[in-house]
Amino acid sequence: MIPIDFTGKVALITGVGDNESFAWFISKALAAAGAKIVLASHPRMVGIVESFLTREQDKESRLLPYGGGEFKVEKILPCDVSYDTMSDVPDEVKNDRRYAKFPDYSIQGTVDAVGKEFGGIDILIHSVAFSREITKPHKSTSRKGYLEAIGISAYSLTSLMRAAEPYMIGRPGGASAVGLTYLGGEKVIPYYGGGMSTAKAALQIDAQQLASNLGAKNIRVNLISAGPYASRAARSIRPGEFEKSVDHAAAKSPLPRPITPDEVANATVFLCSNLASAVTGQILYVDCGYNVMGI
Repeated sequence: MIPIDFTGKVALITGVGDNESFAWFISKALAAAGAKIVLASHPRMVGIVESFLTREQDKESRLLPYGGGEFKVEKILPCDVSYDTMSDVPDEVKNDRRYAKFPDYSIQGTVDAVGKEFGGIDILIHSVAFSREITKPHKSTSRKGYLEAIGISAYSLTSLMRAAEPYMIGRPGGASAVGLTYLGGEKVIPYYGGGMSTAKAALQIDAQQLASNLGAKNIRVNLISAGPYASRAARSIRPGEFEKSVDHAAAKSPLPRPITPDEVANATVFLCSNLASAVTGQILYVDCGYNVMGI
């Protein structure tokens, strides 16, 4: 038997906002393998995530795969990946009551808090994407919306890795970062505008650049390109319509079915494990083969 054992490893997962997201399932899979889990959620979502971790009605969603018990985390930290440091935060945000209760929610502050308390970071998961204009066609995207989408969805990986590098160096067996991308970064996908397709394209080359920059430090950087999945966030973008994208992909894929979030989580565990010790700078497609089809 080939074991995957993350006992003693520290995993920082960004982007958990509910109990349906890829990030939630990835967190549970890593926890089932023994990792210590620290969640970095948007300041507006911290209370919501805390409720999913404690409410009785959500207990079933906290069950770990492979009979691993119930999902528990070491800590939930606020993190708005729009800001590298607190000096970047504008006054109107600092004075917003939803932010003001937190002393630090920058990337640097979040990473420092984890690295210092736990003595290092073995695994970093980037599961953050946002465009307020995503349903607009590309030609109608504003400059402001375009730059915001790239900053949050792509550049944040670079900022996170720069902050985390000192804490990921010298970890036993090396350290691993995994981000989530989508086929929309390579091909035109309807309703995937507003700068989001460009952001995913940027994220993909950025991950390769980071793999090159950090490889000598035994830090690996990979991406998973997941097929369409009707998460709570995806359904909210085009209510009643996004499911059609899932059905279309399922009908056209070599494996003619939708993906499940557990499949994305399992692939992430592989990329973070020593079984993938020579894998870096890659995009692993977890989409039932949809990406290979020409129609």
